[in-house]
Amino acid sequence: MKILLILVALLLPFNPAFASDCSIKITGSDMMKYDLQEINIPSKCNSFEITLNHGGKLPVSAMGHNIVITEESNFMPVAQLINMDNGIENGYLPVSDKILFRSDMIGGGESTSLTVDLSKFDSTKSHIYFCSFPGHWAIMKGKINLL
Repeated sequence: MKILLILVALLLPFNPAFASDCSIKITGSDMMKYDLQEINIPSKCNSFEITLNHGGKLPVSAMGHNIVITEESNFMPVAQLINMDNGIENGYLPVSDKILFRSDMIGGGESTSLTVDLSKFDSTKSHIYFCSFPGHWAIMKGKINLL
């Protein structure tokens, strides 16, 4: 009986009902950093949820963070669209077909989630995620790997 309980305890984490690999949590800080530089998305996922936590204390107006996803080739063209006139509610970005996804902008202690529809990705291209708060995009970015 003891062996059976040990086996069940060891196998439970591998059951998809108990462990989800179609989601990830990422944290941004007041130091303008994400805690992950890569997000790996398994091919078995139809959609993927990214939860962004802001681990800092500064308000959204001073140190807001979000996640914007583009093809890597569109990163600079999209980053050049960042403008305060576009408003914080839009992540300082206009509507653009080069932007695949964008989350809400959040401040210290807040969190937001973004559900990514993988059918919108071109699997032959590289993808990147970044923060579109003005000035953050240069260092607050990472790679998305479609596995």
